[in-house]
Amino acid sequence: MFDAQIRPLIDPPLNRLGQGLARVGVGADTVTLVGLGLGLLSAVLIAVGTPGLALVPLLLSRIADGLDGAVARATRKTDFGGYLDITSDFLFYGAVPLAFVLADPAKNGGAGAFLLTSFYINGASFLGYAILAEKRGMQTTKRGAKSLYFTGGLLEGFETIAFFVALCLIPSYFAPLAWVFGALCFITAGSRVLLARAVFTD
Repeated sequence: MFDAQIRPLIDPPLNRLGQGLARVGVGADTVTLVGLGLGLLSAVLIAVGTPGLALVPLLLSRIADGLDGAVARATRKTDFGGYLDITSDFLFYGAVPLAFVLADPAKNGGAGAFLLTSFYINGASFLGYAILAEKRGMQTTKRGAKSLYFTGGLLEGFETIAFFVALCLIPSYFAPLAWVFGALCFITAGSRVLLARAVFTD
């Protein structure tokens, strides 16, 4: 919901940092994989019962997620880079709820399964829309220059990261927060399906 509004604020410093990394020979794919590694480290820390410690690698991983695109813009954007980026994002987004389930299966299992199901349908609706948008030559830069067509929604990247931060700060509330956030993900996916019906039915 807020991604388009915050892009003008975060893109300039990310672009400057990305240009600096590019000058010293750091590639965009390397930044993507470092970000994924940090995200998975945060999931491991959550799973072993230290969600507070997980905050640092979690937030660093999201900085890397924005930084890889900046490095690509400073060097050369590739289709594989965009593919690696979105695949890494989906793995990270699934790993964090899984970590909370592993940390306390009895308490978090049901809510975690519901949340992961909502992520699954939300991701499918997002990727399916992007495929059809590409087929029709649609383009948008509202959420920055992306390899895929990014549709807006009630929940986007900013809201998901804020949710993960809240989970790390108050892990005892994982279950109720997961039920609420999962429901909002289903609403987001449903609204995207309705948008696709309006745009792609002809």
